[in-house]
Amino acid sequence: MTTTETTTAVEYAPEHPARLNWAQHVPEVYKAMIRLDAAARKGIDPRLGELVKIRASQLNHCAFCLDMHTKDALAAGESVERIVQLSAWEESAHFYTPKELAAIELTEAMTVLTDGFVPDEVYAKAAKHFEEAELAQLIAAITVINAWNRFGVTCRMTPGHYQPGQHG
Repeated sequence: MTTTETTTAVEYAPEHPARLNWAQHVPEVYKAMIRLDAAARKGIDPRLGELVKIRASQLNHCAFCLDMHTKDALAAGESVERIVQLSAWEESAHFYTPKELAAIELTEAMTVLTDGFVPDEVYAKAAKHFEEAELAQLIAAITVINAWNRFGVTCRMTPGHYQPGQHG
């Protein structure tokens, strides 16, 4: 399906039509999110950043962000195989470096706060692979994608029309 400016969300997901164009109603929040996202990405390898965004979006069931970040990951040179295996990273650890695994595990711990905290061993593993400033950037990037996911799933932002390079 080709898309145009007039294509509606219903064409993409009739079973779950979009609820609200939040960015239109709170443009200052949207602009602040764009700036926060850009700041959080600084110093993070783009492929690693996309893996983190994909994993958080899988956990949060954000189809819009999955569409965006899988396409961005592919555009950044990530392999289809590693993207596909990400949802089963613990059983597919051989596809990832120890540093990537530490980032993915931290992403999961920060995204699913079932116990109300990030376990010490998960944080220590990430701290072993990332310098403090880089770790702070990673934590910021994970926090930001979780915020984007909350907007996406609450407002039912619909996937299917994103092309790499269309965002901030």
